[in-house]
Amino acid sequence: MPYEWSPEPPHRKPDWQLSLWPYRSLLRKDFVLFIAATATIVALPLLTVLGTPILWALLPFFLMMLGGVWYALHVSYRRGEVLEELTVDDTKAQLTRHNPKGDCQQWEANRYWVTVHLHPKGGPVENYITLRGGDREVEIGAFLDADERLALYDDLKRALRQ
Repeated sequence: MPYEWSPEPPHRKPDWQLSLWPYRSLLRKDFVLFIAATATIVALPLLTVLGTPILWALLPFFLMMLGGVWYALHVSYRRGEVLEELTVDDTKAQLTRHNPKGDCQQWEANRYWVTVHLHPKGGPVENYITLRGGDREVEIGAFLDADERLALYDDLKRALRQ
């Protein structure tokens, strides 16, 4: 699961923290391997035209394709650099969202009044989860998939009940 409790659920004290982040199927360390494999596979047909003027005509398109793949993956990584941290202590609950551009959004409410709500079909994504407390309602974990949001909803309800 792309979220982590601190401390772990069976030994949770009244004070706890939940960190959420988007799932990454391609890790940074595998990025170089992927680009190298893509370059190798696409360059294999270029071997047949090695030493001819056709190679020089095809080479810019090969480099543009490789640059496009690199750029698309880079943009995908930048958009996915989101971190949400829900910190709960005896008196308050605070949700901090660190966005990809470096700005932070914060929400704070009295722990006693915080409730978790699941919107199976009504939100922008399936199984949309919101926290309501005070005069605001905020989303949490919108970047998770539908099954992960269901599991998170159950965990959050249990954790906030304690």
